[in-house]
Amino acid sequence: MAKFGKRTTAAKAAFEGKSYLSVEDAVKLVKASATAKFDETVEIAMNLGVDPRHADQMVRGVVSLPNGTGKTVRVAVFARGPKADEATAAGADIVGAEDLMETIQSGKIEFDRCIATPDMMPLVGRLGKILGPRNLMPNPKVGTVTMDVKAAVEAAKGGEVQFKAEKAGVIHAGVGKASFDEKKLIENVRAFVDAVAKAKPAGAKGTYVKKVSLSSTMGPGISLDLTSATGNA
Repeated sequence: MAKFGKRTTAAKAAFEGKSYLSVEDAVKLVKASATAKFDETVEIAMNLGVDPRHADQMVRGVVSLPNGTGKTVRVAVFARGPKADEATAAGADIVGAEDLMETIQSGKIEFDRCIATPDMMPLVGRLGKILGPRNLMPNPKVGTVTMDVKAAVEAAKGGEVQFKAEKAGVIHAGVGKASFDEKKLIENVRAFVDAVAKAKPAGAKGTYVKKVSLSSTMGPGISLDLTSATGNA
């Protein structure tokens, strides 16, 4: 039988017998249990009643969290000329074209978000097998294929979170840091859940949002009361 440390044992004891809490109570519990030596991320997981293998049931989108993520996001931009200059001025960490493609092909991926101008997509398309599995492929549906690179870079740096349903219909993302005050985390959680709810695909049938859970990086998860999380009875 696995042996747990004192911190893990205490966290499990605090969560035992508790489930379907309000967002307020869940945030309070998760914050109290985030006792690692680093600032843990507060993570949300949503189980959806969709099968992403079907195109009309794919759920993906983007949301700007009202209080940011607390994470420093490294942004790479595929652009040339004035648009490359615009990206650099907006705070992009890496800007390039063929040179950036070659860097990625060599296995060096030092960014968390990839943005491209439309004219660069034939070049970026060659990187699909590398960027796709890492959820880094630029996509016009989430605003990362755009001529307005300034706005895209600023949004990525300012707390914008992309989400996409995985094979089992699960979406997960970071919605802040354990050091955030409770009000900010509550606002971020509700903003994220609302964005996913609004992204309900046409092919979704039956119950769309089945379960919502919160956890910290090193802590156990707690399920949320769906009415509290979604604002729907």
